[in-house]
Amino acid sequence: MDEIVVAEPSYEVDTEHTIPATGTLTVGSWHDHVPEPFGSERLPRSLASEIQRFLRVANLIESKEPRIAYICRFHAFEIAHNKDRNSIGRGVRQFKTSLLQRLEQDEDPTKKKMKIKSDIRELRRVYLAYKDCQTKYGEVVDLGNRDQERRTDASNIAAVLYEVLKAVTNADGPQALVERFEFNILPLDYGGIQQPIMQLPEIKATIAAICNIRGLPSAQDFQKHGTVRDLFDFLQFWFGFQKGNVANQREHLILLLANMHIRQTHDQKSNSKLGDGTVDELMRKFFENYINWCKFLGKKSNIRLPCIKKEAQQYKLLYIGLYLLIWGEAANLRFMPECLCYIFHHMAYELHGMLTGAVSLTTWEKVMPAYGGESESFLNNVVTPLYRVISEEGKKSKRGTADHSTWRNYDDLNEYFWSPSCFEIGWPMRLDHNFFCVQPSKKPKAKNAPIPHSTVEERRKQEGNKDEELGDSREEACEQKWLGKTNFVEIRSFWQIFRSFDRMWSFFILSLQAMIIMACHDLGSPFQLFNTAIFEDVMSIFITSSILRLIQAILDIAFTWKARGTMEFSQKMKLLMRMAVAAIWTIVLPVCYAKSRRKYTCYSARYGSWLGEWCFSSYMVAAAIYLITNAVDTVLFFVPVVSKYIEVSNWRIWTILSWWTQPRIYVGRGMQESQVSVLKYTLFWILVLLSKFLFSYYFEIKPLMAPTKQIMKIGVKSYEWHELFPIVKSNAGAIVAVWAPIIVVYFMDTQIWYSVFCTIFGGVYGILHHIGEIRTLGMLRSRFHSLPYAFNLRLIAPSSRNDYKKRIGFFQNRFQRVSENEKNSLSRFALVWNQIINKFRLEDLISDRELDLMKIPMASETFSGSVCWPVFLIAYKFSTAWSIAKDFEGKDEALFRKIKKEECMYHAVKECYESLKYILQILVVGNLEKRIISAIVNEIEESIGKSSLLQDFRMKELPAVLEKCVDLVELLVEGNESHYDKVVKALQDIFEVVTNDMMTNCSRIMDLLYSPQNIDESYGDFSRKIEPQLFESSASTRSIHFPLPNRGPLNEQIKRFHFLLTVKDAAMDIPANLEAKRRISFFATSLFMDMPSAPKVRNMLSFSVITPHYMEDINYSVEDLQLSQQEVSIIFYMQKIFPDEWKHFLERTGCENLEGLKERNEEELRNWASFRGQTLSRTVRGMMYYREALKLQAFLDMAEEEDFLDGYETATTGNRPLSAQLDALADMKFTYIISCQSFGSQKASGNPHADDIVDLMKRYPSLRVAYVEEKEEIVADKPQKVYSSLLVKAVNGYEQVIYCIKLPGPPDIGEGKPENQNHAIIFTRGEALQAIDMNQDNYLEEALKIRNLLQEFHQHQGCGPPTILGLREHIFTGSVSTLAWFMSYQETSFVTIGQRLLASPLRVRFHYGHPDVFDKVFHITRGGISKASKTINLSEDVFAGFNSTLRRGCITYHEYMQVGKGRDVGLNQISKFEAKVANGNSEQTLSRDVYRLGRQFDFFRMLSCYFTTIGFYFSSLISVIGIYVFLYGQLYLVLSGLEKAFLLEAKVRNLQSLETALASQSFIQLGLLTGLPMVMEIGLEKGFLTALKDFVLMQLQLASVFFTFSLGTKTHHYGRTILHGGAKYRPTGRKVVVFHASFTENYRLYSRSHFVKGFELLLLLIVYDLFRRSYQSSMAYMLITYAIWFMSITWLFAPFLFNPSGFSWGKIVDDWKDWNKWIRQQGGIGVQQDKSWQSWWDEEQAHLRRSGLSSRLIEILLSLRFFIYQYGLVYHLDISQQSKNFLVYVLSWVVILAVFLLVKAVNLGRQLFSANYHLWFRLFKTFLFLGVLAIMITLSIVCDLSLMDLIVCCLAFLPTGWGLILIAQAVRPAIRISGLWYFIRVLARAYDYGMGVVLFAPIAVLAWLPIISAFQTRFLFNEAFNRHLQIQPILAGKKKQK
Repeated sequence: MDEIVVAEPSYEVDTEHTIPATGTLTVGSWHDHVPEPFGSERLPRSLASEIQRFLRVANLIESKEPRIAYICRFHAFEIAHNKDRNSIGRGVRQFKTSLLQRLEQDEDPTKKKMKIKSDIRELRRVYLAYKDCQTKYGEVVDLGNRDQERRTDASNIAAVLYEVLKAVTNADGPQALVERFEFNILPLDYGGIQQPIMQLPEIKATIAAICNIRGLPSAQDFQKHGTVRDLFDFLQFWFGFQKGNVANQREHLILLLANMHIRQTHDQKSNSKLGDGTVDELMRKFFENYINWCKFLGKKSNIRLPCIKKEAQQYKLLYIGLYLLIWGEAANLRFMPECLCYIFHHMAYELHGMLTGAVSLTTWEKVMPAYGGESESFLNNVVTPLYRVISEEGKKSKRGTADHSTWRNYDDLNEYFWSPSCFEIGWPMRLDHNFFCVQPSKKPKAKNAPIPHSTVEERRKQEGNKDEELGDSREEACEQKWLGKTNFVEIRSFWQIFRSFDRMWSFFILSLQAMIIMACHDLGSPFQLFNTAIFEDVMSIFITSSILRLIQAILDIAFTWKARGTMEFSQKMKLLMRMAVAAIWTIVLPVCYAKSRRKYTCYSARYGSWLGEWCFSSYMVAAAIYLITNAVDTVLFFVPVVSKYIEVSNWRIWTILSWWTQPRIYVGRGMQESQVSVLKYTLFWILVLLSKFLFSYYFEIKPLMAPTKQIMKIGVKSYEWHELFPIVKSNAGAIVAVWAPIIVVYFMDTQIWYSVFCTIFGGVYGILHHIGEIRTLGMLRSRFHSLPYAFNLRLIAPSSRNDYKKRIGFFQNRFQRVSENEKNSLSRFALVWNQIINKFRLEDLISDRELDLMKIPMASETFSGSVCWPVFLIAYKFSTAWSIAKDFEGKDEALFRKIKKEECMYHAVKECYESLKYILQILVVGNLEKRIISAIVNEIEESIGKSSLLQDFRMKELPAVLEKCVDLVELLVEGNESHYDKVVKALQDIFEVVTNDMMTNCSRIMDLLYSPQNIDESYGDFSRKIEPQLFESSASTRSIHFPLPNRGPLNEQIKRFHFLLTVKDAAMDIPANLEAKRRISFFATSLFMDMPSAPKVRNMLSFSVITPHYMEDINYSVEDLQLSQQEVSIIFYMQKIFPDEWKHFLERTGCENLEGLKERNEEELRNWASFRGQTLSRTVRGMMYYREALKLQAFLDMAEEEDFLDGYETATTGNRPLSAQLDALADMKFTYIISCQSFGSQKASGNPHADDIVDLMKRYPSLRVAYVEEKEEIVADKPQKVYSSLLVKAVNGYEQVIYCIKLPGPPDIGEGKPENQNHAIIFTRGEALQAIDMNQDNYLEEALKIRNLLQEFHQHQGCGPPTILGLREHIFTGSVSTLAWFMSYQETSFVTIGQRLLASPLRVRFHYGHPDVFDKVFHITRGGISKASKTINLSEDVFAGFNSTLRRGCITYHEYMQVGKGRDVGLNQISKFEAKVANGNSEQTLSRDVYRLGRQFDFFRMLSCYFTTIGFYFSSLISVIGIYVFLYGQLYLVLSGLEKAFLLEAKVRNLQSLETALASQSFIQLGLLTGLPMVMEIGLEKGFLTALKDFVLMQLQLASVFFTFSLGTKTHHYGRTILHGGAKYRPTGRKVVVFHASFTENYRLYSRSHFVKGFELLLLLIVYDLFRRSYQSSMAYMLITYAIWFMSITWLFAPFLFNPSGFSWGKIVDDWKDWNKWIRQQGGIGVQQDKSWQSWWDEEQAHLRRSGLSSRLIEILLSLRFFIYQYGLVYHLDISQQSKNFLVYVLSWVVILAVFLLVKAVNLGRQLFSANYHLWFRLFKTFLFLGVLAIMITLSIVCDLSLMDLIVCCLAFLPTGWGLILIAQAVRPAIRISGLWYFIRVLARAYDYGMGVVLFAPIAVLAWLPIISAFQTRFLFNEAFNRHLQIQPILAGKKKQK
């Protein structure tokens, strides 16, 4: 069925519209036709976007209009058939067949049901009906939810029917509906004009400005046709932008302008017209980067405005709109901001030319766009050629594994536009330019951009050359040349660290040299430094400085060699001249020093001068000249304003003067901070460096000088091995061995001192910023009375402009005076407080009872003027008060003072008294009873007034009265009518106790009761005998009104009174949930922090939130919840981890257990579990709290005072106009976009994740989802993939496409996450953008502070307003396991005290994750919110901070607001995460961003940058290297015999400096770098006693083991990635983490990173211990090496120690079987590394296969260290008979060769004989065994071979074998050629098997002891035990459940 010919439906012939027939349609007929929906969701990709809407509408209207449904389906079939006639697309043939069958089936039955016998008229009738319905609802503003849905349905159906009607009639007349009714926020169609958001004056004013097209050149002027409605239509018409892009950016600009406009206008009149100030401000933001770019390149801006003010605004809007349209369609080009500037520069020139009617000087015709205005012209002609360059370069990267120098990344391509040569590309772009060449020109046909050259030439002839900037378009085509890298080359080398931070390394090296010189002179006082001889020696450091500068100059040339193709000639000359000058100084300074040493010219100073006599030499003069440039830099450092002006200025004179010192690049200029900021971080680093140098000098360098001099004097003549360099004097080897660890630690310990001062300064800053002021519920209660005023001051918009003044100072003085609006502020606070508490209940953090105890009553019929505090605050105070009163002795005044002393106690007593009066007033209706109660009340109040309460009432009887009152209130709460008599009895009991027991004189009450004559005449009707009894009912009347009226406020009042009476000490721990406590405490604390005043919602900055999502969990399905992961189902896990929340959940849903939930409320169960995992639904719920918070705050802004008493829900649901206005404001201010990268493919494949995404959109109607659609289009009978960015929302349960913007190709060229963000960022709205990860959370009380946070963008922070606002994070995954606790505290210390210090005073905070808020306009014009180049931008987030800082942005940090964050909490997941971060840091080390920051920052800010980014990882690496250096140095001294000689001859005992150095190393090893800030932050937030307890507990739970193990992870992955590459994203998984990891998995993960290194350290320690014992004490040995022993054992056994059930015997047996199976399994293609050792081993060497020659050589050199064992130990064998001949070492290699041959022989025998000659093979092995045994016996008899020799041989030869394996892996290609690779693999397998057995053995032994397993569980889950959680059932899993 290649061709399907069908007929149109049989329409009646109309005189106006005739429908041609195209064939015949064969139909079947039947009588009983029951219409069924036709599938509209599972459609072929190539057709879905075109026909889905028609099929959906057909399903919607089929029940009422079956014929119209048939016509819609027929139209869909027509479209599908025309689009793919040959059914080439995937699934198209099947779809067309099924749809055709449905059409044949529906033809006759639908025709019979037609109301008008004409398809066209029938269609027009139904269309007009829905159109009228749309218009009807569109005129109504305050639509309810149901009416809004009807309007939306009518609009969508009408839009689709219009398309069908237009198609079948081929109408060209006036259009009834121009576009389908699809909108995002603003319904800009005619039917949406009455919507509330469209009625806002700022929206109206902006739309009017956008629609102002007066004065624009009409289409007829250029012989074109089209209707232009607004400025965006004009731009689309002339430049060929896509329709979806135009619609998207139109709304974007309208909302931007409207939000800015309302802030700049203050009266209603000015709101009606868009102000020029608004447009100017937005234009300044958008074009700041473009203007700077033009100035930098010396070009004139093409933004040219007319002189007439009225026209100027129109021009400005056109320019802004043009830039937005370019940006919106630029796809991956958005990562290249200067490339966009280049495009805008030329298009702005064309726009201005058209607007002014300019004539081209070359063609003498009117200026026209170079690429015309055809459909998708901009995409095809501008974006696509540039995109293809990016794509082809990305392919060359081989997914990031290729060397960075072989391909151009985003930065390289963008930085080409920093050079004036970029204009050679021309406009139209010359596609034969070298920029478009993506392959080196060695091949005859270079791979160019694929657009035909003839098309370009044709365009050039038509358009000509418009401007001198466009380049010469008539150049003849020449062979293209690949330009190579631009400005920078990412070379894999540790030299990058020196090159980027050369000033720091030079400073440390010169300081070290100076201190060594000073120590040699035994300098005791700083004044001795001015001694001429000492001073001259110290000044020799400048010789070293000149050498370092020469090295730096050589490195600059070597590292930029591959960027020479794009480098300007002046830059090349500068590099060569720098090297030449450095070389000259390297010669001049040493020569001057040598000639003038000790030759001075001296002068006597003035009398009394402290200098005395001062001398100088020619060397000193030369050094002074050498330092001139440094002196200039120093002066400019103290005047940052001047240096910033020089750097930023584009004046020629400053450019020339700074040519030598400043690189001529576009970014990195003018990054200086304010003078105050400079002084702050300078002081910080002076203190750090002073401490470091004093410590290094007095404890490391100076103590080592005397031993060094002794060692140099000793003449060692006999060595214990064959000394290879006996002629070296002064024992140079020993000196190196002793000094090397000191030197290593010297370069590392600055990180330690930084950590110490970070702790101190961070703590001080935290105290000054009120961190932890309210950290317990007790502190909350004590300050709760001040919360309403703090809330009013911080979170309520000021009523007048005068209130906007900045409020500073402490809160103690703020709340002493209550404002006149106290009552109003209390009501506002109560409203918001109750909303927060309600959310706690919905989140199941509190129970129903706690909800009642924590809410503040909003209405009171009794005492509206009193403060009604929540019950949990005052309940126990009442019990305390009556306890005081019942035993009180003294005067009434003393009692009253004691009660009033505590405000809460006084309020509790007063409220209870008033509540009892109020309840009795309603309850008691009998006249006599009412008078009696009134008399008792009067007695009480008279006693209080006379201060005779204690005399008139016996307070000891108060408990009895309270007990009776409790009984009464409980009956009232139940409200059971059958308890009427009990109520009467309770009242009588109260009356009796009060009158008989409590009152000392109740005569008046008794007289009133028993003396009828005292009754007034007016009460004569009530005079009666006391029969029936008091409070009882008579036959005609009732004395009490019971049950009470069922009124909400009354019921709440009674319940509250009951709580006040009954809740006692239990209220002290409310809320009981830890998370609820934490959130309330932090919210209360934040109200006392300094934050900007909150504006009204209408005046706040608008913002968006964007969340990238890939394949992570969205919502747990029922199957997921029951699915067993390592024997633990998710729902079972959740119940045990959150037992209190599970209990609250059951209470809320009214179910008793899990089974009941499954039956009654399955969806709620899914949500409950999902909101406690790291799922997208949790993130979405949290982020949508922003919208709820904005609506709530808008209600506070607009509502009247009486509305507060009605409550927020009542006021909004009962007032539709108000609710509509709140929704409109929320839509205008907040947008939430989820960028679901794979949503399209999930839809197509029927993945349940797609349904979950749609469910989220249905649950949150304002939620938007952006995704990339991949579909097939048939071009020339060939399917081609087409990619589009789509934005969808949920309408009628389906996703509806709002915008569709075609892409030039697949967007995933670089790193996935930033590319995912980039395609969706065009759909965001507002002036700010918050980037949120999908494992984050938010809370309503935190969302309330978003207005304050956004106001920070208006606060100047030193250098200017901030561009990124940093927020703190709360790690919500740290509550169960010990590892989770460690990780949570470590992460918390970084995101709090660490970032606090980075932001101020250090001013080097960047972007560390995703709670940060970006200045959106700033960043979209400068490359976006992340970088995406493959591999180099693996840590994509931090590069946004780098980029912002380099472009003169300002990044701040604010702790008054926080978001939740999930982290991986199993050891394997944590290790993967840390490996990823370490990989990212190693790539940062190589990046141009870090290089430029290190070079362009001033010295002290550069130090801050280094030690807070890559310096932490490099310091960790060199701390580990220091251990190796120490041990190998000691090994050299021991094995060579030098140490023995020093000890015996010079009495050189343990060196104190070495011990100090190793102690410094252990500081890093044990995690104290993060531990100190951690303790300080815990102390601030929880109290220092708690911090101390937690720290001790962490150590008892083996925190040091965890941090030591973590150190190994960081150093391994950081070092290996710099050397060999291999950085990659490592998914960690975010589901249940409490499960057992197999031994095989642990070995795979940690074998090379930890186990091998642990074994090496262990071997070093054993050998060192064996050969030092005879002449050194064991205690000294342990003191020196304790940390190394700890590290080696930790690296070997920590994975098993932190492995749940790691010592369970059953698990041990399973692991052993799995291990043996894995180690023996053969690998190969398709075999995963978790299945076979061979596959894993091959994968482990992947980094070597792609590394360069230099890296392989370094690997080989490092491997040579394993041969030192063999060389040293063979001379200590008894069999060597103390011979020092080199032949002994040679013979050891003979033995190794013999062993290898023996193993090879066995393997060869196994291959040849084991199958067919098994007996012969056994005999062969026996013969070999006996032969080896005979040789060993012979050697033991003849040559004194001992058992100790065999042990030493193992220690000597095992490292040698491992070294040979490493070398073989490094030279793998050569080994493969030689045929030895199989043997190497066998040898490697043997080593791995041996290491596995050694690791497994102690674990298996310990597993025999049950107490070990119990101990492990206890320390691994101690935090869980403290919370009484059930860990054992979780570990037992399903077995326990059964």
